[in-house]
Amino acid sequence: MSPSPRHLKLIASARPAQQPHAEDDPLWRKLREEAEDAYDRAPALAVLLRGAVLDRHSLEDAIIHRVAGRLANEIVTAAQIAEAFNSALASGPDMAESFRADITAVIDRDPACDRFIEPFLYFKGYHAIQTHRLAHWLWTRNHNDFALYLQSRSSDVFQTDIHPAARIGKGVFLDHATGFVVGATATIDDDVSILQNVTLGGTGKQGGDRHPKVRRGVMIGAGAKILGNIEIGEYSRVAAGSVVLHAVPAHATVAGVPAKVVSVSPKNEPFREMDQILGQLAYDSFTYTI
Repeated sequence: MSPSPRHLKLIASARPAQQPHAEDDPLWRKLREEAEDAYDRAPALAVLLRGAVLDRHSLEDAIIHRVAGRLANEIVTAAQIAEAFNSALASGPDMAESFRADITAVIDRDPACDRFIEPFLYFKGYHAIQTHRLAHWLWTRNHNDFALYLQSRSSDVFQTDIHPAARIGKGVFLDHATGFVVGATATIDDDVSILQNVTLGGTGKQGGDRHPKVRRGVMIGAGAKILGNIEIGEYSRVAAGSVVLHAVPAHATVAGVPAKVVSVSPKNEPFREMDQILGQLAYDSFTYTI
């Protein structure tokens, strides 16, 4: 059974455990319970489950170990990546809070997922976002080469290309991840959901601030392209396959090529509803008039 919204809120806001296997961290306790159950059910994964969860001492330690292990190669080791993660973790609460908000967002919004162990172990969207968080932390401290290396490595491993300078808030759900491209001056606020093959890009070679600003509560459907320094208003929805070239009002649904406003609903929560609404749209909304 999936956790209730109230349970999710309590889990997301829990403070990181300070002692091994601490009982005061409900998210970490839940993840360990799921790992123990998986250990019994899938003995072939015993090494993975012990190394990734059961032998770790906190949620943060487990996430860092898992993501670093996926990124590691003969050039940069898992230990080096984990060391950078731990430095970011020690610099303030943002990294730990983001780890938790992002994994909770998956459970809240993905109907195919009802265990924390799934995004933790397997979902490249979750891993790609955490990799970007480290790359961005390095970028803001002028460790640009390491940040760019992580961007490149994430592209190889997770099929995403997120510039380290891009700013991404908490509670971001990147579903499937493949083909996700984000430019350097883009911003994604808290509580945003994005499906695969989405681009937040520029319109040419211009410099300066040139990429989209996606505000809180937005849902961006699969294959959407949002181009230019434009604002996607809070709690708006971009239909799958749309090309967005102009600002989107708050609470609006846009669709088409180029995208146009097809409805406005001030009560909706598109980031949580995850409704790409193609079944409700007339296909003549897609005029292809660029």
